[in-house]
Amino acid sequence: MTYSSVAMQLQPVPIYSPAEYISRLLSGGTLLPDNLENLKEVVGVLDAYSVVLDAYSKNLIYIAESQFLVLFPIFKYFNGKVTPERIVKHLWHDRINYEYAEYVMRTMMWHGGGGLDTYLDSEEFWACCAPAVQAKTRFNPLLMTLGRLFPDYLAEQVRQLAYYSGLGQFWRVMSDIFQQLAEAYDAGKIDAIPQVVELIKQGLVDNATRPITYSVKVRGTIYDIIPESVGITFLSDTAVPYVESIFIRGAPFFGTVSYNAQAHQVPIDQAQFGYGALFADPLPIGGAGIPPTLLMQDMRHYVPDYLRAIYQDTKRGQDDIRVQLSQSFQKSMFCVTEAAVRGMMPYPADTDDPKEQVLNRDYLSGWMKRLSESRLDVVQREGRQQSQTPVTPH
Repeated sequence: MTYSSVAMQLQPVPIYSPAEYISRLLSGGTLLPDNLENLKEVVGVLDAYSVVLDAYSKNLIYIAESQFLVLFPIFKYFNGKVTPERIVKHLWHDRINYEYAEYVMRTMMWHGGGGLDTYLDSEEFWACCAPAVQAKTRFNPLLMTLGRLFPDYLAEQVRQLAYYSGLGQFWRVMSDIFQQLAEAYDAGKIDAIPQVVELIKQGLVDNATRPITYSVKVRGTIYDIIPESVGITFLSDTAVPYVESIFIRGAPFFGTVSYNAQAHQVPIDQAQFGYGALFADPLPIGGAGIPPTLLMQDMRHYVPDYLRAIYQDTKRGQDDIRVQLSQSFQKSMFCVTEAAVRGMMPYPADTDDPKEQVLNRDYLSGWMKRLSESRLDVVQREGRQQSQTPVTPH
């Protein structure tokens, strides 16, 4: 008997059709059921997440700007503040796990999509980055030799650094939005899941056209790698590709599936990947080699008291807090995904125009098709029982 079958016996999972979810969205409902416990879980985990994203964002931007074509950036996680105390904390692992931010960046870069990905594969990108590369390699024999032996090597490194910067800027905005959400909840202004979705959606819309730029300083001269004139913007070029890459596609974790081509456990087509945050089984979180464990490890330091109380009121208390955090985090990501979907909806959800209603339904149908095999049905269960980690039967 599997974990999932035990969970199913604990409480049946309601199954809804895509049409039912679409009708719910168009009538003012939300993908995640609106109840007090879900509200506390979503706001609480996003409160902790905002603190971690703030640190991730600052470090990614620091690496992009200050570690430009540094082949061995051994102090890249120190944000320019290298002291004996910080080195000891780093070696003792008493720190933020910036490795997770890099894991997300590489996953996003690998899947691509959006204007940022298109620009980084263009001749215009090389025209912008070539002067910075030449300035950096001019007095560096090792870099110069690498550039001559492998003509695409340095350009690929700059592409990766551009993703460091792009993801850092995206997370900067999201951290601020989630902090605003937590403050509004603490002030008594948020008391329902639809309000959570609306606040996040409004934050995305307000920053939709925010330019994503990237410049580096080499020997006193500033070089634009992603100039504002390119037109890379927050919503369409970073937020949407992020949702596609991290929430939906993701990447299979080592040790959970076989990478052997003959086993056929990993799809050949990247577009068929379904390993993102909305699809992941939370149970492996906490295991060695599972990247989100690093995120949960970071967030557990900043969990607000009201969420910690929910976790404590379970059979295992806070002994499996990483698993419980991952379950709450998954719920919150359905809210964030819904906010992004609503923010890009062709017409207002309450439009009376029949043609606009049809276009809205077609638009939502495409998204519901993407989410058809996610854990959307799992998060429909009411009560904390649905989040309790089942015990393996003997």
